[in-house]
Amino acid sequence: MIRISPVRLIDENGEQVGIIETGEALRMAEERGLDLVEVSPEARPPVCKLMDYGRHKYEQARSDRAKKRNSADSAPKEIRFRPNTGKRDLEVKVARARKFLEDGHRVRMTVRFRGAEMRRQDVGRETLAKATSPLEDIGKLDSAIPEMQGRMLSVTMSPQKATK
Repeated sequence: MIRISPVRLIDENGEQVGIIETGEALRMAEERGLDLVEVSPEARPPVCKLMDYGRHKYEQARSDRAKKRNSADSAPKEIRFRPNTGKRDLEVKVARARKFLEDGHRVRMTVRFRGAEMRRQDVGRETLAKATSPLEDIGKLDSAIPEMQGRMLSVTMSPQKATK
């Protein structure tokens, strides 16, 4: 698929072979049982490399999976409360949220209303305020105003960047 000739060739060890004709580069790749891959098509002459393309794609997919697995900014961790959650239960859940924030995860805190509790949304807002205020040293609110989604009132906190 490489249309331009000559090309700058890099061998499988990363050593620069030099500028050679495309046909010669293809012949070298075939002799070594490798593929000729165009690395930088915008360069003049284009840069090509001798490599096992299937192996390269496999390694790339592996590293992409590892990055995805190690990313901390995927779905936020969720901590759920009720409007009248007790003081000690609130402290335990806040401690869990603190651990999540220390680990670099985002935390969504949700107050779920049932039945007549919907009339007293102010109590739910107070509960969220009690839960978020002890965490202000380690995390910041994405939005200061809690958002109502159906019967749930929620707010999201992100970890503050560590200053080194």
